[in-house]
Amino acid sequence: MPSNPSRLPVQAQVPLPYTASPTKLFFRDIFLCLKYCWAWLGILFPITPWKSGKLDELFPSPENFRDIVTHLFLVVLQLYFLISLPIFAFVLMFPVPWFIAYVTIILFINYVACKFLLNGFGPIQHSKFPIEESEELKKEHWIFINGIGAGQHWLQSNLDRLSQTFCRRISGVNNPTHGLVFDIIECLIQRCFNYATEDIRTGYAMIKSALLTGGYKKVVLILHSQGGIEGGMIMDWLLAELPADTFRKLEIYSFANAANHFNNPNRNFGQYFHDSMIDFRTTPAQTPETRCIPYIEHYANSGDFVSLWGVLSFAGIPNRYMGEVFIRKGTGHLLNQHYLDTMFPLGPDGRVREHNKFIDSTITPGENEPVDENGKDEWDMLFSSLDDPTVDDPQSPAGREALRFKTLWNKPVKVRDHSRLWQYRNGGSPKE
Repeated sequence: MPSNPSRLPVQAQVPLPYTASPTKLFFRDIFLCLKYCWAWLGILFPITPWKSGKLDELFPSPENFRDIVTHLFLVVLQLYFLISLPIFAFVLMFPVPWFIAYVTIILFINYVACKFLLNGFGPIQHSKFPIEESEELKKEHWIFINGIGAGQHWLQSNLDRLSQTFCRRISGVNNPTHGLVFDIIECLIQRCFNYATEDIRTGYAMIKSALLTGGYKKVVLILHSQGGIEGGMIMDWLLAELPADTFRKLEIYSFANAANHFNNPNRNFGQYFHDSMIDFRTTPAQTPETRCIPYIEHYANSGDFVSLWGVLSFAGIPNRYMGEVFIRKGTGHLLNQHYLDTMFPLGPDGRVREHNKFIDSTITPGENEPVDENGKDEWDMLFSSLDDPTVDDPQSPAGREALRFKTLWNKPVKVRDHSRLWQYRNGGSPKE
């Protein structure tokens, strides 16, 4: 499937806004879960190959085996618990003290298993992959927020694989697991009820501090799965609190983003766009010069349930999911094994290979685009609405963006030519 950054088909029927009734959003999310039930097994498959060795989540190591067995136990325990609650409460009519004791015991067993076998201690972890950063790279602060089910060991594996991929030291906000079933429930609560857990507050304080620290010239935030929900909430807070210029050194990259929205407002909307064009359809209307956060990219596997439930369900909604979307044809949800191993595979020397199927695939914009009554698609409508006299000047911001997307329209390019994250591989940096 060709990757199609920022050109997902615009949805004809717009779903509920993310600010709608939390109850309605909750039932809508349950519907989406059932709609994409065919992709549930695609979360874990393929199980092999393990291109990153022991860093891959399903590699047959003692630590991975311990985490997998613990999660299987918790899945059985949590499903039994949820099914038993209405039976004990309404069928068997347990006395209230007994019922409270039963719930307390089950939750205590769940807490102990997660705390001592999965999560460990401490809200922050750091990559341990041995690298030597240059003085210039020390002025960058890379932060990662993990997804569901990770725990301390898999978070460390994610951090080390990211560090090896981009040759940077990376700090991780530990989004602790409560078991897969309870983690999914937590995702629903966070996404629909806008509930900020402790790790969201920790990530908020960490990112805010990095943005306000004068010693950092660049702050890079990487998100995976549920981390996309948490990162989106953190950005909502920061965008409402900090001046727009604060975000000029921030870049965000997500994998299998589970959020239902991702905000990135324009700094000076009227400067580049006609006043009547208030419902522009896709992110190409924004340029790095005009958006608060200059660069946001989302990476998704087409058969990954979480991607389908998150970014791929909402990125086609006008002005809802800011950033460019790169889609790889395939299944799998695990960060190391199914995303980094396929999009940033390592060679025998431990460095990212220069070529792979995904990064060498062709971007083909213009497929299945809606047209208006005059036969113009959204691309034509976008450029016809530009009201900047410098749009034909290739040296102006509007002119550069227009030229870039007109070139993209007329001459397909490869993912490697368009992906900014790819330019960070092996310690590299994008040309500004």
